Amino acid sequence: MILGTWNLENLFLPGGPSGPRDKAAYETKLAALAAVLKELDPVLLGVQEVGEAQALRDLAGTVGGDWHTALSAHADGRGIRVGFLSRVPLEVLTDTTAFPPKLRPVQTDDTSGETASAGRGFLAVEAATEAGPLRVAVCHLESKPLSYPGGRFQPRNEGERARFGAYALYRRAAEAASLRALADELLAGDGRERDVAVLGDLNDEVQAQAATTQILLGPPGSEIGSAGFEAPDKGDAARLWNVAPLIPSARRFSRINSGRRELIDHVLVSHRLVRRLSAAGTGLPDGTDLRLPSVGPDPSERRGKPGSDHAPVWVRIG
Repeated sequence: MILGTWNLENLFLPGGPSGPRDKAAYETKLAALAAVLKELDPVLLGVQEVGEAQALRDLAGTVGGDWHTALSAHADGRGIRVGFLSRVPLEVLTDTTAFPPKLRPVQTDDTSGETASAGRGFLAVEAATEAGPLRVAVCHLESKPLSYPGGRFQPRNEGERARFGAYALYRRAAEAASLRALADELLAGDGRERDVAVLGDLNDEVQAQAATTQILLGPPGSEIGSAGFEAPDKGDAARLWNVAPLIPSARRFSRINSGRRELIDHVLVSHRLVRRLSAAGTGLPDGTDLRLPSVGPDPSERRGKPGSDHAPVWVRIG
Protein backbone atom coordinates (compact mmCIF):
# COMPACT_ATOMS: atom_id res chain seq x y z
CA MET A 1 0.00 0.00 0.00
CA ILE A 2 1.02 3.62 -0.57
CA LEU A 3 1.26 6.01 2.41
CA GLY A 4 2.18 9.61 1.70
CA THR A 5 1.93 13.34 2.21
CA TRP A 6 1.06 16.16 -0.17
CA ASN A 7 0.77 19.92 0.20
CA LEU A 8 -2.22 20.73 -2.04
CA GLU A 9 -1.41 24.48 -2.19
CA ASN A 10 -4.39 26.60 -1.23
CA LEU A 11 -7.25 24.18 -1.77
CA PHE A 12 -10.08 26.65 -1.14
CA LEU A 13 -13.58 26.98 -2.49
CA PRO A 14 -13.80 29.63 -5.21
CA GLY A 15 -14.33 33.31 -4.48
CA GLY A 16 -12.37 33.70 -1.25
CA PRO A 17 -9.20 35.79 -0.84
CA SER A 18 -6.88 32.78 -1.23
CA GLY A 19 -8.90 30.50 -3.48
CA PRO A 20 -9.62 30.40 -7.22
CA ARG A 21 -11.54 33.40 -8.48
CA ASP A 22 -14.35 31.41 -10.09
CA LYS A 23 -15.87 27.94 -10.40
CA ALA A 24 -14.07 27.17 -13.65
CA ALA A 25 -10.64 27.80 -12.11
CA TYR A 26 -11.64 25.75 -9.06
CA GLU A 27 -12.70 22.79 -11.17
CA THR A 28 -9.45 23.02 -13.16
CA LYS A 29 -7.46 22.87 -9.93
CA LEU A 30 -9.48 19.90 -8.65
CA ALA A 31 -8.99 18.06 -11.93
CA ALA A 32 -5.21 18.60 -11.86
CA LEU A 33 -4.93 17.38 -8.26
CA ALA A 34 -7.24 14.42 -8.91
CA ALA A 35 -5.19 13.28 -11.90
CA VAL A 36 -2.13 12.94 -9.65
CA LEU A 37 -4.10 11.19 -6.91
CA LYS A 38 -5.51 8.63 -9.34
CA GLU A 39 -1.98 7.69 -10.42
CA LEU A 40 -0.56 7.78 -6.88
CA ASP A 41 -3.46 5.67 -5.56
CA PRO A 42 -2.67 6.05 -1.84
CA VAL A 43 -4.40 4.09 0.89
CA LEU A 44 -3.73 6.99 3.26
CA LEU A 45 -2.53 10.49 2.37
CA GLY A 46 -1.80 13.35 4.75
CA VAL A 47 -2.59 16.70 3.14
CA GLN A 48 -1.78 20.32 3.87
CA GLU A 49 -3.14 23.73 2.84
CA VAL A 50 -6.80 22.75 2.85
CA GLY A 51 -9.32 25.51 3.47
CA GLU A 52 -12.89 24.29 3.80
CA ALA A 53 -13.96 20.71 4.53
CA GLN A 54 -16.15 20.86 1.43
CA ALA A 55 -13.09 21.53 -0.74
CA LEU A 56 -11.47 18.31 0.50
CA ARG A 57 -14.70 16.41 -0.11
CA ASP A 58 -14.91 17.91 -3.61
CA LEU A 59 -11.39 16.67 -4.33
CA ALA A 60 -12.29 13.17 -3.14
CA GLY A 61 -15.38 13.25 -5.33
CA THR A 62 -13.35 14.32 -8.35
CA VAL A 63 -10.94 11.42 -7.85
CA GLY A 64 -13.87 9.03 -7.54
CA GLY A 65 -14.45 5.92 -5.47
CA ASP A 66 -14.92 5.62 -1.73
CA TRP A 67 -12.88 7.99 0.45
CA HIS A 68 -12.82 8.87 4.12
CA THR A 69 -11.68 12.36 5.09
CA ALA A 70 -10.53 14.04 8.29
CA LEU A 71 -9.62 17.71 8.70
CA SER A 72 -8.07 19.61 11.58
CA ALA A 73 -10.23 22.23 13.26
CA HIS A 74 -7.16 24.46 13.70
CA ALA A 75 -6.40 26.73 10.73
CA ASP A 76 -3.79 29.46 10.49
CA GLY A 77 -4.38 33.12 9.64
CA ARG A 78 -4.83 32.30 5.95
CA GLY A 79 -7.37 29.61 6.79
CA ILE A 80 -5.24 26.62 5.75
CA ARG A 81 -5.06 23.40 7.74
CA VAL A 82 -4.02 19.76 7.59
CA GLY A 83 -6.08 16.64 7.01
CA PHE A 84 -6.29 13.14 5.56
CA LEU A 85 -7.69 11.37 2.55
CA SER A 86 -8.09 7.65 3.15
CA ARG A 87 -9.41 4.58 1.39
CA VAL A 88 -9.95 2.91 4.78
CA PRO A 89 -11.93 4.00 7.84
CA LEU A 90 -10.29 6.56 10.15
CA GLU A 91 -10.57 7.35 13.83
CA VAL A 92 -9.35 10.79 14.93
CA LEU A 93 -7.05 10.41 17.94
CA THR A 94 -5.77 13.97 18.45
CA ASP A 95 -6.28 17.42 16.96
CA THR A 96 -4.17 19.96 18.81
CA THR A 97 -1.94 23.03 18.55
CA ALA A 98 -0.60 22.85 22.12
CA PHE A 99 3.09 22.96 23.00
CA PRO A 100 4.16 20.25 25.49
CA PRO A 101 3.90 21.28 29.17
CA LYS A 102 7.56 22.20 29.84
CA LEU A 103 8.08 24.19 26.62
CA ARG A 104 7.78 27.94 27.21
CA PRO A 105 6.12 30.38 24.78
CA VAL A 106 8.33 31.64 21.94
CA GLN A 107 8.79 35.16 20.55
CA THR A 108 6.98 35.83 17.27
CA ASP A 109 7.63 39.51 16.42
CA ASP A 110 9.45 42.71 17.37
CA THR A 111 6.90 43.71 19.99
CA SER A 112 5.50 41.65 22.83
CA GLY A 113 4.13 38.92 20.58
CA GLU A 114 4.68 35.36 21.73
CA THR A 115 2.87 32.08 21.38
CA ALA A 116 2.53 28.78 23.21
CA SER A 117 0.81 26.98 20.34
CA ALA A 118 1.46 25.86 16.79
CA GLY A 119 0.24 28.00 13.92
CA ARG A 120 -1.65 25.03 12.42
CA GLY A 121 -3.09 21.94 14.04
CA PHE A 122 -1.41 18.56 14.42
CA LEU A 123 -3.94 15.89 13.44
CA ALA A 124 -3.44 12.23 14.38
CA VAL A 125 -5.61 9.35 13.21
CA GLU A 126 -5.73 5.58 13.38
CA ALA A 127 -6.46 3.88 10.05
CA ALA A 128 -7.85 0.37 9.83
CA THR A 129 -5.56 -1.15 7.17
CA GLU A 130 -5.39 -4.78 6.03
CA ALA A 131 -2.07 -5.10 7.89
CA GLY A 132 -3.61 -3.84 11.11
CA PRO A 133 -4.01 -0.46 12.80
CA LEU A 134 -1.79 2.34 11.48
CA ARG A 135 -1.34 5.49 13.56
CA VAL A 136 -0.35 8.59 11.61
CA ALA A 137 0.13 12.26 12.50
CA VAL A 138 0.11 14.98 9.84
CA CYS A 139 1.57 18.46 10.25
CA HIS A 140 2.48 21.69 8.48
CA LEU A 141 5.22 23.44 10.42
CA GLU A 142 5.98 27.17 10.43
CA SER A 143 7.02 28.38 6.98
CA LYS A 144 10.57 29.20 5.96
CA PRO A 145 9.51 32.00 3.56
CA LEU A 146 9.26 35.02 5.82
CA SER A 147 6.51 37.58 6.14
CA TYR A 148 6.88 40.92 7.85
CA PRO A 149 4.61 43.46 9.57
CA GLY A 150 1.93 44.93 7.32
CA GLY A 151 1.76 41.88 5.07
CA ARG A 152 5.17 42.54 3.49
CA PHE A 153 7.27 39.74 1.99
CA GLN A 154 10.44 41.87 1.81
CA PRO A 155 12.28 43.24 4.88
CA ARG A 156 13.03 46.91 5.46
CA ASN A 157 16.66 46.01 6.18
CA GLU A 158 18.91 43.06 6.94
CA GLY A 159 18.41 43.41 10.67
CA GLU A 160 14.68 42.86 10.24
CA ARG A 161 15.34 39.87 7.97
CA ALA A 162 17.61 38.28 10.57
CA ARG A 163 15.21 38.86 13.47
CA PHE A 164 12.16 37.49 11.68
CA GLY A 165 14.21 34.54 10.45
CA ALA A 166 15.00 33.80 14.10
CA TYR A 167 11.34 34.17 15.14
CA ALA A 168 10.25 31.70 12.45
CA LEU A 169 12.98 29.27 13.49
CA TYR A 170 11.98 29.52 17.17
CA ARG A 171 8.42 28.65 16.29
CA ARG A 172 9.26 25.86 13.84
CA ALA A 173 11.58 24.23 16.40
CA ALA A 174 8.91 24.52 19.11
CA GLU A 175 6.37 23.00 16.74
CA ALA A 176 8.79 20.15 15.98
CA ALA A 177 9.18 19.49 19.71
CA SER A 178 5.38 19.47 20.05
CA LEU A 179 5.05 17.05 17.16
CA ARG A 180 7.69 14.80 18.71
CA ALA A 181 5.64 14.74 21.92
CA LEU A 182 2.63 13.63 19.88
CA ALA A 183 4.75 10.97 18.18
CA ASP A 184 5.72 9.65 21.63
CA GLU A 185 2.03 9.25 22.43
CA LEU A 186 1.40 7.36 19.20
CA LEU A 187 4.43 5.10 19.70
CA ALA A 188 3.29 4.40 23.27
CA GLY A 189 6.75 3.20 24.21
CA ASP A 190 7.10 0.47 21.60
CA GLY A 191 7.74 1.40 17.97
CA ARG A 192 8.99 -2.17 17.45
CA GLU A 193 5.43 -3.42 17.63
CA ARG A 194 3.39 -0.42 16.44
CA ASP A 195 2.89 0.90 12.92
CA VAL A 196 3.36 4.67 13.38
CA ALA A 197 4.16 7.44 10.90
CA VAL A 198 4.64 11.19 11.18
CA LEU A 199 4.41 13.08 7.94
CA GLY A 200 3.76 16.47 6.38
CA ASP A 201 5.29 19.72 5.23
CA LEU A 202 8.09 20.32 7.75
CA ASN A 203 9.38 23.41 5.90
CA ASP A 204 12.90 22.14 6.49
CA GLU A 205 15.27 19.75 4.80
CA VAL A 206 16.77 16.51 6.04
CA GLN A 207 20.44 17.46 6.51
CA ALA A 208 21.97 17.27 9.96
CA GLN A 209 21.98 21.04 10.31
CA ALA A 210 18.19 21.18 9.86
CA ALA A 211 17.38 21.08 13.55
CA THR A 212 13.62 20.86 13.20
CA THR A 213 13.72 17.60 11.26
CA GLN A 214 16.36 16.15 13.61
CA ILE A 215 14.18 16.85 16.66
CA LEU A 216 11.59 14.42 15.32
CA LEU A 217 13.90 11.42 14.98
CA GLY A 218 14.34 10.55 18.62
CA PRO A 219 17.51 8.71 19.71
CA PRO A 220 20.29 9.12 17.10
CA GLY A 221 22.49 6.41 15.65
CA SER A 222 20.39 4.16 13.41
CA GLU A 223 19.49 6.38 10.46
CA ILE A 224 18.88 4.70 7.10
CA GLY A 225 22.23 4.21 5.40
CA SER A 226 24.23 4.43 8.64
CA ALA A 227 26.34 1.63 10.08
CA GLY A 228 23.89 1.26 12.95
CA PHE A 229 20.76 0.78 10.83
CA GLU A 230 20.91 -3.02 10.81
CA ALA A 231 21.90 -3.35 14.47
CA PRO A 232 18.96 -3.47 16.90
CA ASP A 233 19.26 -1.54 20.16
CA LYS A 234 17.07 -0.21 22.92
CA GLY A 235 16.50 3.13 21.14
CA ASP A 236 14.46 1.45 18.40
CA ALA A 237 11.29 1.59 20.51
CA ALA A 238 11.34 5.42 20.44
CA ARG A 239 12.96 6.15 17.07
CA LEU A 240 11.44 7.48 13.88
CA TRP A 241 13.23 6.96 10.56
CA ASN A 242 13.11 9.60 7.82
CA VAL A 243 12.67 7.76 4.51
CA ALA A 244 14.48 10.47 2.50
CA PRO A 245 17.65 8.35 1.90
CA LEU A 246 15.47 5.74 0.17
CA ILE A 247 14.27 8.26 -2.43
CA PRO A 248 16.37 8.16 -5.63
CA SER A 249 18.77 11.09 -5.49
CA ALA A 250 17.58 12.60 -8.77
CA ARG A 251 14.05 12.84 -7.37
CA ARG A 252 14.89 13.83 -3.80
CA PHE A 253 12.94 17.10 -3.86
CA SER A 254 9.33 18.09 -3.31
CA ARG A 255 9.40 21.80 -4.18
CA ILE A 256 11.43 24.26 -6.25
CA ASN A 257 12.13 27.44 -4.31
CA SER A 258 13.54 30.32 -6.39
CA GLY A 259 15.04 27.79 -8.80
CA ARG A 260 16.50 25.55 -6.07
CA ARG A 261 15.24 22.01 -5.53
CA GLU A 262 14.48 21.16 -1.91
CA LEU A 263 12.93 18.30 0.03
CA ILE A 264 10.77 19.90 2.72
CA ASP A 265 7.95 17.34 2.80
CA HIS A 266 8.78 14.21 4.76
CA VAL A 267 7.59 10.78 5.85
CA LEU A 268 9.00 9.36 9.11
CA VAL A 269 8.15 5.85 10.27
CA SER A 270 8.50 3.60 13.30
CA HIS A 271 10.82 0.58 13.59
CA ARG A 272 8.05 -1.86 12.71
CA LEU A 273 7.22 0.08 9.54
CA VAL A 274 10.75 0.89 8.34
CA ARG A 275 11.50 -2.83 8.06
CA ARG A 276 8.54 -3.31 5.71
CA LEU A 277 9.19 -0.48 3.24
CA SER A 278 9.74 -1.61 -0.34
CA ALA A 279 10.12 1.81 -2.00
CA ALA A 280 10.00 5.56 -1.40
CA GLY A 281 9.73 8.48 -3.78
CA THR A 282 8.40 11.85 -4.76
CA GLY A 283 5.92 12.60 -7.52
CA LEU A 284 4.38 9.46 -8.98
CA PRO A 285 5.47 5.84 -8.43
CA ASP A 286 6.12 5.35 -12.15
CA GLY A 287 8.67 8.21 -12.13
CA THR A 288 6.51 10.68 -14.05
CA ASP A 289 7.89 14.24 -13.81
CA LEU A 290 5.25 16.57 -12.34
CA ARG A 291 7.09 19.66 -13.66
CA LEU A 292 6.85 21.72 -10.51
CA PRO A 293 6.86 25.50 -10.84
CA SER A 294 9.58 27.58 -9.20
CA VAL A 295 7.98 29.62 -6.42
CA GLY A 296 8.92 32.74 -4.50
CA PRO A 297 8.05 34.06 -1.03
CA ASP A 298 4.57 35.44 -1.81
CA PRO A 299 1.88 32.70 -1.80
CA SER A 300 -0.66 35.04 -3.44
CA GLU A 301 1.31 34.93 -6.70
CA ARG A 302 -0.09 31.48 -7.41
CA ARG A 303 -3.68 32.14 -6.40
CA GLY A 304 -5.97 29.99 -8.52
CA LYS A 305 -3.19 28.11 -10.31
CA PRO A 306 -4.03 24.48 -11.14
CA GLY A 307 -2.37 21.60 -9.35
CA SER A 308 0.16 22.24 -6.59
CA ASP A 309 3.64 23.70 -6.18
CA HIS A 310 4.63 20.61 -4.15
CA ALA A 311 5.11 17.00 -5.20
CA PRO A 312 3.71 14.16 -3.11
CA VAL A 313 6.20 12.25 -0.97
CA TRP A 314 5.29 8.60 -0.48
CA VAL A 315 6.36 5.15 0.70
CA ARG A 316 5.23 1.73 -0.40
CA ILE A 317 4.67 -0.68 2.48
CA GLY A 318 4.99 -4.38 1.80
